[in-house]
Amino acid sequence: MKFPLDFRSPSGFKLELVASFAGTGWSGMVQLACIPAYIKLMGIESYGLIGFYLVLQAALQVLDLGFSPTMNREMARYSVLPHKAAEARDLVRTLEIGYWLIGLSIGAGILAAAPWLAMHWIKASAMPVRNVTQAVLLMGVLAVFQWPVSFYQGGLMGLRQQVLLNALKVGASTLNNVGGVLILWCVSPTIQAFLIWQVGISALLVTALAILLWRRLPSSDRNARVDLILTQNVRRFAAGMTGIAALSLILTQADKLLVSKLFSLRIFGYYALAWSVASGPLILAGCVFNVVFPRMSALVSAGDKNTISQFYHVSSQLMAVLILPIAAVLSLFSFEVLRLWTGNSDTAASAAPLLSVLMVGSAINALLYLPYILQLAFGWTKLPLLASLISISILVPLMFPMTKHFGPVGAALIWPILNVLNMLITVPIMHRRLLPRETWRYYSDIGLPLLSTMATVAMGRLVFTKLESRLATLSVLAGLWLASFAGAVVAAPQIRAGALRHFSKLRPSYV
Repeated sequence: MKFPLDFRSPSGFKLELVASFAGTGWSGMVQLACIPAYIKLMGIESYGLIGFYLVLQAALQVLDLGFSPTMNREMARYSVLPHKAAEARDLVRTLEIGYWLIGLSIGAGILAAAPWLAMHWIKASAMPVRNVTQAVLLMGVLAVFQWPVSFYQGGLMGLRQQVLLNALKVGASTLNNVGGVLILWCVSPTIQAFLIWQVGISALLVTALAILLWRRLPSSDRNARVDLILTQNVRRFAAGMTGIAALSLILTQADKLLVSKLFSLRIFGYYALAWSVASGPLILAGCVFNVVFPRMSALVSAGDKNTISQFYHVSSQLMAVLILPIAAVLSLFSFEVLRLWTGNSDTAASAAPLLSVLMVGSAINALLYLPYILQLAFGWTKLPLLASLISISILVPLMFPMTKHFGPVGAALIWPILNVLNMLITVPIMHRRLLPRETWRYYSDIGLPLLSTMATVAMGRLVFTKLESRLATLSVLAGLWLASFAGAVVAAPQIRAGALRHFSKLRPSYV
């Protein structure tokens, strides 16, 4: 099977990676930068409602039925099968109609449940029930337009349209967040005004994504049509992804649902705030996933075992170098980071212990992305399904007593425990089947940068015990991140070699 000329090109991979980080990174930074303004203008309870919507949105992903990752994988496969252009277009049309029908059903369900959620689930103290009900109703409308976004993004990523996709994400994220702040500041500082703005931007975004996907699909001599037979070819993979999504939902969202039910909306606001920062490593990992997964899927389709192994290990080292330095700084300096970010010591003190615990879990989960990518590229969904079932049977029964006894921190502890178990049990099993005798090499890929990073940041924590001014805090945090990042690069052999080759090309000719 012949690949496009740039498919294995390092320059092509670098360009896609830079585009992914530019789009997702900018989106994440803009969102994080605007959260303090949201809290100041709307209040912590209204921000708690935003956190509730994010939990609700994540919970509904189980109804994705595996369409989004299936689109990514199948479009990557079709990209090396140009003679199947008509089939690719038929598959997109078939899945697209099903996806929109699911989205409309989700929106109708939220609208119907809005009064009950406002009265019996959300524990608002300063906000009238009527306002909470209106906010949930708007969440239902917003869900209709946000639901298909991941479907169209999956298709564009599979077609390796990273630059175009991320340019659109940068514009939409800026309008979404900066515009949201302006709406709260200039029009109305209410959750209703904020959500109405989100509905408008989401409608524009999903329309643009749909147009771009259809324009980037290979041309055919006939119009696309619904062909349910094509779904039979992908239903096993899609069913496996649906099961993984359902079980992952329980494992990743149960703590938030429990905290939102047992504690006040204010406390849940702090929990949501900590999670918004702890999601940083997952955002970075998602950037790598978006670029690595379609390439890995195409390599698996070609059956190139040697290239698969090389690509897997260099990607694992890249993930460790990107994730571990920032995760270590955010975990060990959680109070300083939150105080610098929000400008409020009380808010920072309430959310810092939660952030430290959640950040450890997020860092480990991000490192597990590469084994997960490899399993999906091979179409092997049975192992993550089994691992999730075992995790649920062990950890979920512990969640309620831990939360009751230790409070929100007890709920947060479930996240790192879950990911440590996956790292120690699931990863060796996966390697034994897909990349035999390479388990310890993977552990070395992430272990050496981990040791270097922790040594640097832990030493900084011992030295800088008290940081007062914002300038001093920012300088210390930036310096520690830079030092730990450099140490992680040196500790990762293939990343170090790539960095040296890059810098050797930049030397002046007279050197």
